[in-house]
Amino acid sequence: MPKILIVGGGYAGFYTAWKLEKWLRPGEAEVTMVDPLPYMTYQPFLPEVAAGSIDPRHSVVAHRRHLKKTNVLTAKVTNVNHAEKKATITPPVGEPWVFDYDIVVVTAGAVSRTFPIPGVADQAIGLKTVEEAVAIRDKVLTNFDKAAQLPAGPERDRLLTFVVIGGGFAGIEVFAELRSFASSLLTKYPQIAFEDTHFHLIEAMGRIMPEVSEKTALWVIKNLAERGAEVHLNTQLTSAVDGKIELSTGESFESDLIVWTAGVMANPGVVRNTDLPIEERGRLRVRPDLRVGTEDEIIEGAWGAGDITAVPDLSGGGVGGFCVPNAQHAVRQGKLMAKNIVAVLRGEGPAEYNHKNLGAVAGLGVGVGAFQSGKFAITGFPAWVAHRGYHGLAMPSWERKIRVVAGWVLNVFLGRDIVSLEAVQTPRAVFEEFASRPKPPAAAPAAAPAAAVKAPRAPRKAPVKKPVEVAAAESGTETVAAP
Repeated sequence: MPKILIVGGGYAGFYTAWKLEKWLRPGEAEVTMVDPLPYMTYQPFLPEVAAGSIDPRHSVVAHRRHLKKTNVLTAKVTNVNHAEKKATITPPVGEPWVFDYDIVVVTAGAVSRTFPIPGVADQAIGLKTVEEAVAIRDKVLTNFDKAAQLPAGPERDRLLTFVVIGGGFAGIEVFAELRSFASSLLTKYPQIAFEDTHFHLIEAMGRIMPEVSEKTALWVIKNLAERGAEVHLNTQLTSAVDGKIELSTGESFESDLIVWTAGVMANPGVVRNTDLPIEERGRLRVRPDLRVGTEDEIIEGAWGAGDITAVPDLSGGGVGGFCVPNAQHAVRQGKLMAKNIVAVLRGEGPAEYNHKNLGAVAGLGVGVGAFQSGKFAITGFPAWVAHRGYHGLAMPSWERKIRVVAGWVLNVFLGRDIVSLEAVQTPRAVFEEFASRPKPPAAAPAAAPAAAVKAPRAPRKAPVKKPVEVAAAESGTETVAAP
């Protein structure tokens, strides 16, 4: 029975395994999926997680709950030697071991791409994981708690100044969602006025959201400005040391929260440790049918999809001739790849991936959105409804759909939860503070210095009694004899 190894459990990897379970016959192949996390994150929901509109656990899909026939390993693949069809699997506990496979599917996704700007590595946070989204939410809430107790001044301004770097879809969505979140918090913090909160988005290019028309992008900028959020176009971040933001325009201010969304890159932990072909931008080279290789060469037994790959965009709508790294492509590629793998196993030919972008939809805070499909665009509340409707349906499994939609409905009546759980990052702090500890052993008395040690005295002899006359003669005294 051929062994199929799926490297990565994100969109493409999860959907590949999910559909292979559906389409493979019993005993036709053995599927193993390896990912360092035990869940798939639905990344379009991360801005709403950061704004408290979606429960963090509802934005992820547990691998083991929904992949019932797949061998799920929570570990890392640290090397793929396709020449020998061996992969090195490194678990979180224990020694690395070698996994022999017949077919490898590389879907390890992407990570945040940063530049060597001073302070970014130490001060900024990305938006690629649910853990990052939760940390952003807790930081906003904690900063409101702190600022409410401070008088007006530099420290209060720093706590209430929020910065997002990058004006793509992810950046604009989290920026707008955080502005909406902060505005909703003002009713709970009467000590803080709307004018006390400051939001800045830094974009190096001359426009935001390249997936939508310029008219729609300008509407978004205008809407954000009306809500008290400033967008800096044609502006670069030059420094973020100790939270002090310095821009290429000469402007500077301090911030306690810097969110980095300025691009992604193929997962370096995989592409740098494989003998599979990598193109000039560091992505796995993939054919239109999702087999690894070029037009002239096919690497047998190797497949790839998602953000880690350079998949040719046959629709003509991609950037540089390749599909853009987004969830819309990754999900569809995963489904097609599962179909193609089954087809090849049965001696049939694979189909090519050709998907024309249906459009782009963004949530910009509760009740506000933007939608673009071709030349057709809608903004405001109808676009927000379209955003939630599309992503609510796109969330994998009915179990997850119900949880997400139920949360949205409850928020209408109960509002967003505004409890910060920032202390969860140091969960043992309180326990350690009050925990009883054994008393240290009593210290032994210090030894005296060598120079002060006296030589031991010789034992004293018992005195010898002498006759009275002798004793008197030795002492020179006169003795009177006793009567």
